Amino acid sequence: KRAVWSRPLPLEDVKRIGRSTGSTVNDVLLAAASGALGRYLRHRAVDPTGIDIRAVVPVNLRDPEHAHELGNRFGLVFASLPIGIEEPLERIFEVRARMTALKDSPEAVVAFGILQSIGMAPKQIFDLVVKIFGMKATAVMTNVPGPRAPVYFAGGKLEQGMFWVPRSAGLALGVSLLSYDGRVWLGIATDAGVIPDPEVVLDGFYAEFDAMGALARVPE
Repeated sequence: KRAVWSRPLPLEDVKRIGRSTGSTVNDVLLAAASGALGRYLRHRAVDPTGIDIRAVVPVNLRDPEHAHELGNRFGLVFASLPIGIEEPLERIFEVRARMTALKDSPEAVVAFGILQSIGMAPKQIFDLVVKIFGMKATAVMTNVPGPRAPVYFAGGKLEQGMFWVPRSAGLALGVSLLSYDGRVWLGIATDAGVIPDPEVVLDGFYAEFDAMGALARVPE
């Protein structure tokens, strides 16, 4: 297993890119991550033109008034990410369109019902369903909006954080996006047999973020 994480990026820059393209923060980050994976394939002498990868994306289904309750309440959607689109703005518009279509679909709610059902099923059935889910995707990607203000523990300020999205069913790539106190971090976890050098993906993410920022006229 390999794991790397980014330096903090200003959340306001992500929002500016989103405002200039009519996209959400999640759209911008997914587009940058998609571009980074496309860059990685070109780095490995593989032409990604016309290639999409499917990512499992957890979707929160909990109402804000029930946020204090224990337990998980999330569904899954399968997001097709256009890693073969090299032009940054074209890619972000395509990601935006695809994510909007997913938001309007019942896919997350249906997946939640399936997950809730297999949680009460025998282990053999549980393992089979998880394997089926895993066969439909290449990666797991999730974006977690953290606290907007600093958090303190025992009098000390939490400067930064990171988490790793769980990877089941043999999925070799996990992408974790976290925002906290006005900054954003990207974490990449891989199987070394598939991506032995995730730092190259991370460098591609920085390059894509800078390219989108320049096109959207985000000040440095």
